[in-house]
Amino acid sequence: MTLPRAVDTSTPIFVLQVGHSLAVRHRALPVARSAGRLGIDVHVVHGGRAEEPAALSRYVRGSLVVPRVASREDWIRNLVRVGQRLGRSLLVPIDDDASVLVDDHADELQEHFLFPRRPPGVARRLSSKWELHRLCSRLGVPSPQCVVPAGSEEAVARADEFGYPVVLKRIARWVPSLERGAPSVYIAPDRASLIAAYGRMQAPVERNVLLQEYIPGPPESVWMLNAYLDENSEPLVAFTGRKLRQYPAYTGAATLGVCAANGTVERDALRLLREVGYRGIIDLGFRYDRRDGKYKLLDVNPRIGATFRLFVGDGGIDVLRALYLDMTGQDVPPAGRCDGRRWIVEPLDLVSSHRYWRDGQLSAAAWLRSLLGVREGAWLAKDDPLPALAAAASMTNRASRRLLAWNETTRVPFSRGRVSGSAAASRPVRALEVQTATSAAGDGALTDESRERSF
Repeated sequence: MTLPRAVDTSTPIFVLQVGHSLAVRHRALPVARSAGRLGIDVHVVHGGRAEEPAALSRYVRGSLVVPRVASREDWIRNLVRVGQRLGRSLLVPIDDDASVLVDDHADELQEHFLFPRRPPGVARRLSSKWELHRLCSRLGVPSPQCVVPAGSEEAVARADEFGYPVVLKRIARWVPSLERGAPSVYIAPDRASLIAAYGRMQAPVERNVLLQEYIPGPPESVWMLNAYLDENSEPLVAFTGRKLRQYPAYTGAATLGVCAANGTVERDALRLLREVGYRGIIDLGFRYDRRDGKYKLLDVNPRIGATFRLFVGDGGIDVLRALYLDMTGQDVPPAGRCDGRRWIVEPLDLVSSHRYWRDGQLSAAAWLRSLLGVREGAWLAKDDPLPALAAAASMTNRASRRLLAWNETTRVPFSRGRVSGSAAASRPVRALEVQTATSAAGDGALTDESRERSF
């Protein structure tokens, strides 16, 4: 799929991922494919492992690995050094941590990277669940009832007012919780589960858990808007669509989605974004509340969304390509409509489908019908098979380790041979291990040898 005219592809792209979540390991891959198929060089910068499946894509020219223990100063220092060596590139954050990091250090990064400049603090304001709720209240954009409890006792009292189930959300995802691996969103069915989840999700120092009323409805009641806004906060491209299934089930990111027009969602979303002077790629989530007939804003992601390749208009335009064209001084063609197009995250959709089937929400016939119209997958691609093979091998290894752990607890004899034959072995990983300030290098320096291996 190509744009209808020649594109100047001389500016490379840096994909920046600071966080690490198995649920969204595919985020960098569609960015690499969308840009790479146009002939744009793509480099992936992340805090995961060198053997990340997305790094094996034929469209990824280099992979920069920053250890997860790296401080914000480590990240900025290493990004600046890479930018100095490779020249000015387009920087594309793909998670909340990365988006906030770029916005907070825009002055330091703009000399070495291209990215949309926004008013200071906009990324934090929109990413914060509480600040977003306050903004919606001021603008009259419908949103669920919310409160920030002072502790578990107040959380229980307010949940009794809202009624169960009730939703718990971490206000700022970049603030660590008391328990590593605590969920960002949790639907509590009763008091006991509410108290347990609140204790896991709370931050060590500040209040970072929001209590939100639960809006009933199937996954199809969740609507999305993906758009790219120019320097005047006007949309150069804008698409709406619905989630059909999610992972985790009922609360998470879309594993199956469909493009569909929704003027109300688009109008309310753009009104809010113009108010804050937003520029760049945006991903928003709404839920239709059948109790009052309103579409209520749930989340705003001030970055490219994991589902952006669901939304592809005429000639192959998507929000990433619109960003690239605009930031490199090229015209952005009209996007057109994408109604009916479906996109899927293959392995996670199988997991969520099983959950919906187990809950009586999905039959085998309905599941088969739901796959009609799927035009693209997050992992599988004929022209780029290695990432899917590596992801499958990784999932097999994880399943094997869990089985071995279960066997250890039940004391049943079982072979301890490791699963081997990962697709990663068939291709050398072009990765660069970056030193942190506390490492042996002392100052986060990148060696010439490591640079040559990576780029």
